[in-house]
Amino acid sequence: MSTPGATADPLATLGSLPGVAESVESVRKAVDRVYGHRVMRRRSTEITAEAALRGARGSAALSGSDWALEEVRRRTDFRGDDDARVVGAALRLTAEAGQLLSIWRQSPLRVLARLHLVAAAGGSADDIGRPRQEGEQVDEPLVELPLPGAAEVHGRLEGLAGLVIAGSAAPALVTAAIVHGELLALRPFTSRNGLVARTAERVVLVGSGLDPKSVCPAEVGHAELGRAAYLAALDGYVSGTPDGMAAWIAHCARAVELGARESTAVCEALQRGAA
Repeated sequence: MSTPGATADPLATLGSLPGVAESVESVRKAVDRVYGHRVMRRRSTEITAEAALRGARGSAALSGSDWALEEVRRRTDFRGDDDARVVGAALRLTAEAGQLLSIWRQSPLRVLARLHLVAAAGGSADDIGRPRQEGEQVDEPLVELPLPGAAEVHGRLEGLAGLVIAGSAAPALVTAAIVHGELLALRPFTSRNGLVARTAERVVLVGSGLDPKSVCPAEVGHAELGRAAYLAALDGYVSGTPDGMAAWIAHCARAVELGARESTAVCEALQRGAA
């Protein structure tokens, strides 16, 4: 992770980049809007479940398995082709994320290992749940950035974990965006890195208290914004420039806003008796 300047709290430095404060405020308003909806006071469990389903569907779409929501809702067997396995992995990760919130701040690397174990269930036992080793190939065809070597991956993962454990004055949105971007840039596992990165973003957003009921699925927003915009924003993150980092954070902010808007629409549909 490249950050402008060297401070004791580099995440807070990123929070001061031009435009980031505006993105943070816009996200807060979107989150407050859905949490303030009258349906949330009575049926928040239903909204959380629906957000989980839609978030998993969005994350799978970004990994190349773009199924209709009703197909994801209907299916119970995801052992078929690779598309089905990707959707199944996304659903498992969404379910697992809520079980790992209390562990994240103490041991983020343990959480990431667990997420990969869940995502890659059924794969080779030798490479599941651990960072890749030198010479191991990565199956992440939709991210075509240069692949960091294993030594760099290990070092940067330790650095990321240190930032999480130390805590930061940065807004939760900034931390979530950096965790997401760093994992995509590193692709630390041999497979399913995109799914793991987006789940880690969700863990940060929920565990930070920004979205405690997990009803603002950023994965929905990332999918709605499109794969091309997602990868272009990731290029900005990887550049390490202030403008590039700010653009990535703004992209993640917009994704959270769109996720909140999706759940607001679900609330309104439930209020009308249409869902």
